[in-house]
Amino acid sequence: MQQVQLPPLAEGEIYLGGFVDANGDVTHTILLPGDNDNASWQAQMEWAKSIGGDLPTRAELVIAYEKHRDQFEKAAYWSNTPDDDPEYSGWAWCQVFDVGYQLTCHQFYELRARAVRRLSI
Repeated sequence: MQQVQLPPLAEGEIYLGGFVDANGDVTHTILLPGDNDNASWQAQMEWAKSIGGDLPTRAELVIAYEKHRDQFEKAAYWSNTPDDDPEYSGWAWCQVFDVGYQLTCHQFYELRARAVRRLSI
């Protein structure tokens, strides 16, 4: 069986998983250490970028909930995914870590955030 090469991790980072695209290329997602307190979606997107990361996708947040929920407060965390329904312009997806579901919230709501970095090897 062929093994996937895992990326090196810096102190405090957690390997979240590898996502394989239609070409068989793997993008690795690494959870960066530390939360950011409640802020709007745009402010959290800017915070993640300022530390060299991005907010997780909806899929990445599901994996984080399933495998690493102990790394999160029992609160809602922003994803990087805006709601693409035209009736919900100005809304974005979040993961609720105390009950496990995802929903959309207006982007001015103040929720927590956790950043990730992605790389291909």
